[in-house]
Amino acid sequence: MKNLTLRNITRACQGTYHGDESLLDREVAGVTIDSRKVEKDFLFVAINGERFNAHQFIPDTIEKGALCVVAHEDLGDTDYPYILVEATGQALLDIAKLYRDSFDVKVVGITGSVGKTSTKEMIASVLAQKYNVHKTQGNFNNECGLPLTIFEMNEEHQVSVLEMGINHFGEMRKLSTVASPDICVITNIGVAHLEFLKTREGIMQEKTQMFQDMKPGGSVVLNGDDPLLSTIGPVKGSDPIFYGLDQDKNVIYATDIEPLGLKGTFCTIHLPEGSFSCVVPIPGIHMVSNALAGSAVGSKLGLSTEEIKRGIESLPSIPGRNHIIQTDRLILLDDCYNANPVSMKASLDVLNMGIGRKVAVLGDMGELGPDYAALHRSVGEYAAEIGIDLVCAIGPMSKEIAEGAASDGTKALWFETKADFLAQTKDILKDGDNVLIKASHGMEFPEIVEALR
Repeated sequence: MKNLTLRNITRACQGTYHGDESLLDREVAGVTIDSRKVEKDFLFVAINGERFNAHQFIPDTIEKGALCVVAHEDLGDTDYPYILVEATGQALLDIAKLYRDSFDVKVVGITGSVGKTSTKEMIASVLAQKYNVHKTQGNFNNECGLPLTIFEMNEEHQVSVLEMGINHFGEMRKLSTVASPDICVITNIGVAHLEFLKTREGIMQEKTQMFQDMKPGGSVVLNGDDPLLSTIGPVKGSDPIFYGLDQDKNVIYATDIEPLGLKGTFCTIHLPEGSFSCVVPIPGIHMVSNALAGSAVGSKLGLSTEEIKRGIESLPSIPGRNHIIQTDRLILLDDCYNANPVSMKASLDVLNMGIGRKVAVLGDMGELGPDYAALHRSVGEYAAEIGIDLVCAIGPMSKEIAEGAASDGTKALWFETKADFLAQTKDILKDGDNVLIKASHGMEFPEIVEALR
């Protein structure tokens, strides 16, 4: 891997090298924290999990051909090289920073309370019309996932689209220092992570720490429809680029918005250099907002309006994120990757576009702090307000969702477990139903999707 010699790695993570010094100028072939994925000449970084000590797997990694190991435990005399550091988690970030800085690529950093992944996919789809794009895979957006994503970069890549997820103070700088973004995108400031960041203002304070690591001459792209983000002024001497549905507030905006059911949304997107009409192929007004973010970044990186349009319309859907599945009985809206009150209500809006009976299968939302009951209840009330036909709530906290929906006259059922719900689906669901499945990741709702499909 470019520039990742044992000498440079040792220096980058301020470690102490133990072993054959003739190997110091050898480059590693890969970097991993999973002993099962070690291949010949890999670097294994021993990061302990909640229930295991990764150092116990070091002998296995050497047998598989690892060139070197990074450890925070003194391994004593060994017949293989290792680098001793104070903290292997920080070492992984330091090594990723060394590797990222080895490439002359434009980096787009994305954060926000809701919609990071769908916005990342939209931006990557747009930029792929002109550039060789590297992007975060899956949900690899935290202090381990971001470095592992960066290690997938190679010299053919021209742009990297990196998602950064945080839920505690101090985490953003750890990520943005590594990413060193040229363009900083923030999708919104919602109520996710209130348990740890306490207020929306606290969430914004933490997420905007990304600006400190933006490259000189970089750009900030913000959702101008968000009441907090819209207050942000110049960053490092440059005015933010605001995008959104409100044409009075934003330089990049959409008009002529026409929902096409679960087939997507027609709209006209306006950029300073011109306008174009397109169909955003994934349903939901929030996906129009994502298309505007993609348009803003595409415009900044020199794409034509034709290239931007093509990127928007070729956006693939992702399992777990507004993924439409047609079965012989049902139309499933698989949005079960994760959930918070804002994204839950946005998904209910998408469900409400369906033609026919609309059923919301909703589960517990985590990390909401002491107001979790009221926030769950508000989702049920919203489902009733917009006319969802049936709410099926699953999990202890979701009892509040059912009660909120029922209080406004909507039919609502509560189930303690997924198994309880699945045992009754034949009686609950009808042919032709539009069914939304959504909950926090820990609820493991993909099991429901698989059962229903």
